Amino acid sequence: MRKTVSLLAAVSLLLTACGDGAASGGDPARKTIRIAYQAFPSGDLIVKNQGLLEDALPDYQITWTKFDSGASINTAFVAGSIDIAAIGSSPVARGLSAPLNIPYQVAFVLDVAGDNEALVARNGAGITDVAGLRGKKVGTPFASTAHYSLLAALDRAGIKESEVTIVDLEPQDILAAWTRGDLDAAYSWLPSLDELRKTGTVLVTSRELAADGKPTLDLGVVATDFIQAHPAAVDAWRKAQSQALNLIHDNPAAAAKSVGAELNLSPEEAQQQLSQGVFLKPADLAGAEWLGNSVAKGKLAENLVSAAQFLKDQQKIDAVPDLATVQAAIYTEGLPDALG
Repeated sequence: MRKTVSLLAAVSLLLTACGDGAASGGDPARKTIRIAYQAFPSGDLIVKNQGLLEDALPDYQITWTKFDSGASINTAFVAGSIDIAAIGSSPVARGLSAPLNIPYQVAFVLDVAGDNEALVARNGAGITDVAGLRGKKVGTPFASTAHYSLLAALDRAGIKESEVTIVDLEPQDILAAWTRGDLDAAYSWLPSLDELRKTGTVLVTSRELAADGKPTLDLGVVATDFIQAHPAAVDAWRKAQSQALNLIHDNPAAAAKSVGAELNLSPEEAQQQLSQGVFLKPADLAGAEWLGNSVAKGKLAENLVSAAQFLKDQQKIDAVPDLATVQAAIYTEGLPDALG
């Protein structure tokens, strides 16, 4: 059984959870899964659109709640109001660090950011490169992968954060401010990124920053208490996500149809947006470069520690977790077989 919840309802759920410890997903007898999703092109939207998890777990009531950023998802995890989420690697690095120390684990890599996240300067703002952002106003969702990449781009260009006015805006709010002429530039992601490109110039993409040592990813994370109470359900979710990745590789048109339906895009538009991301094959996830397996954790943990160190250097978090702590937060039980 599936239920989709609006962001307004999500706030209500979060507030309810804050006052009710029973809302936790750690009860084995509670056959519910509360999933936080984001509206960016990914296999996660295919899982939602095609009801793959509902088909695999007919005895569970599954609720899909839309969130606009990783920061709000972290808040929901702290409140105990969600069990599984699609969230960027930068907010995950924050979540695993002090003061949040959120008890969740990375169980899937949805995609590696490529040209689907970028820094765009508004036409007419007189900006031709990242160095031109000095004294300008830039919008981005705080505590997101885009925010992390913006800071990395500024650092690479030798610009101090204090030399730029950075405004915390969700993607849809960025579009509204952009239309009013309130922003000189913005770092955001698809699908809103395509709208920015129509009247702006791309200064740098997350693909370029990844090549320069600052990669960002979209991850699937699961609350630790939910993993402990419902390991078979987590396996079913991982297999559904793997099925979606396979569809993106093997049948791009079918994948685009599902993603387009979720984002109100034509299949052609959705396929073009999917082509801008980097989607791994399920077999790759259990390799040394990413999650690893039940015998040895992969390098994803090192990536998250590196991201946390950068955030600490930027004074965005209090302390950097050690590698062993982050490795313990990478869920590899049953890999690679659990990927289907």
